Amino acid sequence: MTDVSTFAMQVMKLSVWLALLTAIFVPLERWFALKASPWRRAEIGNDLAYYFINNIVPAMLLALPLAALATLLQHVVPAGFYEGVRALPLWVSIPLGLVVADIGAYWGHRLSHEIPWLWRFHAVHHSAEHIDFMVNSRAHPIDMVVTRLFGLVPLYMLGLGSAGAAGSILPAVIAIIGTLAAFFVHANVRWRLGPIEQLVATPAFHHWHHTRTDHINRNYAATFPWIDRLFGSFYLPAHWPDAYGIPEPLSPTLSGQLLAPFTRSEPVVRPVPIGGGAQPVGEGDLRTP
Repeated sequence: MTDVSTFAMQVMKLSVWLALLTAIFVPLERWFALKASPWRRAEIGNDLAYYFINNIVPAMLLALPLAALATLLQHVVPAGFYEGVRALPLWVSIPLGLVVADIGAYWGHRLSHEIPWLWRFHAVHHSAEHIDFMVNSRAHPIDMVVTRLFGLVPLYMLGLGSAGAAGSILPAVIAIIGTLAAFFVHANVRWRLGPIEQLVATPAFHHWHHTRTDHINRNYAATFPWIDRLFGSFYLPAHWPDAYGIPEPLSPTLSGQLLAPFTRSEPVVRPVPIGGGAQPVGEGDLRTP
């Protein structure tokens, strides 16, 4: 009975968050829309289902490996190291935690594009042909687990992912900032933010990550675009992508999309490593509006 009550409480909290996100982003996407969209677009039901699935299932799947990692680190890392991390002030630990998590997630994300079997799961997220804030939730749970592991493992190894690091507020702050940023960069808004786009991820930056054919496999960072500059995958021209999605259509049903990575017989070949045939990032690509 306790498990049922806990689950119901979790669903209630997620529903409140969804109401807040809707209250913020729906008006913005109507007033500042980049591309026109109907009030009830196709697959919105799937995206709502993904919202609840991906805020519950990945956390359950990650609990055991992260607990095992934390236990292992307690035995191999000198205690004094983590005591020093816990002593860091929040104004140091929060930015540090965000950067560490973003670099880790960058590589998890990039490998999901460059390794075909990982792309089979990540393709669910890229199947959206219209981008708005709810597309952030459209992802296969296995894909979410992979990317989160890459982001969380470095945090745990550095002592920034535990509840004791700089106070119990640190992991929660990183999670909240990351969640809000992820919904924001998918928003269907036409804003261009000038020099700010070089410092933090924006819709213009992330929309290029979803382009169907032009300069694919770019802009993997979730929060800091300079990470893509560092690793040679940055692309931010003055214009917006013409089309979103993937060449290989997925099933329009939720069950079909969840089963697609396991059942599709045709190869899924969109991923091209940066050094293996994708458009090179030259000086002409590093443009801002």
